[in-house]
Amino acid sequence: MSSDRDASLPPPPTIRNSLVDDTVRILLATDNHIGYLERDPIRGQDSINTFREILQLAVKHDVDFILLAGDLFHENRPSRDCLYQVIALLREYTLGDRPVPVELLSDPNEGQAEGYNFPAVNYEDPNLNVGIPVFSIHGNHDDPQGAGTQGALCALDVLSVSGLLNYMGKFDLPVSSSGDPSNSNPDPSAGGIGIRPVLLRKGRTRLGLYGVGNVKDQRMHFELRSNRMKMYMPRDKDDWFNVLLIHQNRVRHGPQEYVPEGMFDDSVDLVVWGHEHDCRIVPEPVAGKPYFITQPGSSVATSLADGEAIEKHVALLEIQHKEFQLKPLALRTVRPFVLEEIILSEIADEENVDLGDQMAITKFLRGRVNALIDRANEQWDDRNARALDEGDPELPRMLPLVRLKVDTTGVSEMSNPIRFGLEFTGRIANPRDVLVFHRAKAKAAAGGKSGGRADDPLELSIDDPSLSAAEKLSRVRVATLVHEYLAAQNLQLLGEQGMSDAIRMFVEKDDPHAIQLHVNAALKSLMKGVQANGEVDEGELEDVLEKVREQHDKAYTDKTKDGKSAKAKGKQKAKGDDSDASVDSMMMDVDAGANNNSDFGEESDEPAPPTRKKAAAPAKKAAAKAPAKKAAGGKGKKAVASESEGEYIELDEIDDDEEEESMPKPTPAKRTNRSSVLRFVARPSRSRVRLLRWVIALTESTLR
Repeated sequence: MSSDRDASLPPPPTIRNSLVDDTVRILLATDNHIGYLERDPIRGQDSINTFREILQLAVKHDVDFILLAGDLFHENRPSRDCLYQVIALLREYTLGDRPVPVELLSDPNEGQAEGYNFPAVNYEDPNLNVGIPVFSIHGNHDDPQGAGTQGALCALDVLSVSGLLNYMGKFDLPVSSSGDPSNSNPDPSAGGIGIRPVLLRKGRTRLGLYGVGNVKDQRMHFELRSNRMKMYMPRDKDDWFNVLLIHQNRVRHGPQEYVPEGMFDDSVDLVVWGHEHDCRIVPEPVAGKPYFITQPGSSVATSLADGEAIEKHVALLEIQHKEFQLKPLALRTVRPFVLEEIILSEIADEENVDLGDQMAITKFLRGRVNALIDRANEQWDDRNARALDEGDPELPRMLPLVRLKVDTTGVSEMSNPIRFGLEFTGRIANPRDVLVFHRAKAKAAAGGKSGGRADDPLELSIDDPSLSAAEKLSRVRVATLVHEYLAAQNLQLLGEQGMSDAIRMFVEKDDPHAIQLHVNAALKSLMKGVQANGEVDEGELEDVLEKVREQHDKAYTDKTKDGKSAKAKGKQKAKGDDSDASVDSMMMDVDAGANNNSDFGEESDEPAPPTRKKAAAPAKKAAAKAPAKKAAGGKGKKAVASESEGEYIELDEIDDDEEEESMPKPTPAKRTNRSSVLRFVARPSRSRVRLLRWVIALTESTLR
């Protein structure tokens, strides 16, 4: 698939006359997902080993700096072991007395830690010896979380204040959209997204780095369509090579759950796209736009899907004046991954397999898996052979990842896939999920919905018989599943909003303790509330429980609202460790409006799931002009003369004379009176427990 796409592309851009002193060399990577499956005895160190290789490639190719486009960590709160290893690797490979040949022309204090005096760009700090600077934006896995007067923080903030990494692309979003989106001259200080660049120079090449950390796709779509994303650029912006880093959905998942490729400013020369894991690293032109898009993809496979089977690369990006070229660098420490899909009913005659004989089918599948293992080992040997030709050492063979998708339509009985996979223990890295069975679902006859009883099967939107299994898995959304399920239940003890938030944290942020902590806290709070009423008759217990739960639901809602507005008011911190962790700093009012659309692009009359607002941050004062600082910064750094002695490069907000595309203002999420639609039952049914487990398992495997 990728080869066909690459064959249809024009020749990639190149630098015609290379001038070493004017060429900026950058190592480009994204979606490292450090910490993925860190407790797995076989795959636990895959992500950190590949990150080590990326840093080694930066040293080998003598790059000026490293550029990361989000999801450095797999979890929002990485473990101590992850932080320890990342800090150790950054210290080993990026610190040193090697001169930094790129001069910083923008204000080094722009984006610095509030209340502290050290610069935001680490190699401008005279107390640090930085040999290879690292610049990074955040992704959707390691985005800032929390509220309060100190603002939202993430793991990149920790690395930034420790002087090991330069965190860019972090900005504060207002609580409200501040005005009509159709306004022809929106003010970025009052609403929208304002992006301030990191301006660099090497020789006569001037480079602007514009980072946009991950926000909700609905929000980004709205800001772009409303022309409210403003890039602050130098007045002579056409003389600069401008690179934009984003971390959003590129593939369409819904009406507004993606970012169209052609909606960025014409002053951009190259867009580095993070979040998508399939490697499309060769620069691709955009129809009607002057810029190119490169998508490095992930450096570790976080799902056994088709896109992850493409060979993993990082890129050596070279920029000279307004020209650039990109060289893919294959990653050798990535575990080989092969995938195949078969339909048993189609191959039965070709392979002489009796579909009624379970043993014959198992024997056939065993042969297919063995063939995939051989193919994966051949890929590893070819990779080693190429490395030996380039003078690199040979690496010991790694256990491969193998996935065989089997369509079992027409087959009455299949063997246990887990028991089947255990036969390959010691030969592959994923024996427990080597086989995936699925069946083409015939269209069911039209029928009425469930009458609403607790033991009736619950019909979800993904149960649409017209959708294939692949379409369901690719389009399912955790928020919709959780909302549909909880709204149909007769919850007796747990509040719908709190449970929905806990499941969202479990799935989207990989917080394994979110549901357990919420359930324990809710039950403990209910017990205290009931005990406060003194002796209660058994007949009145349900009424007391209902009143106590309604009080706690209201308290939870008020506490959440306080957390959203705490930063805007600047009066108090959000209380509680877990409540801080659950506040999504990138969620906006406008996000709720997008959720009024269903997963399948059709409008829904059902109330949208509860959303969170980002606390508004006080406007920053403009940085005062100061004498331009040389790149030497002491301790062996190379001094570069500045064109504008005595001041930093002044930025202008980009002017756009084109008429903006008007969009209706999104409507807020509907709210219902829980007490009017939910009633108590004596005990939870087994079917509801099983379905909730199914929802969690499905959303975890699909949306991670």
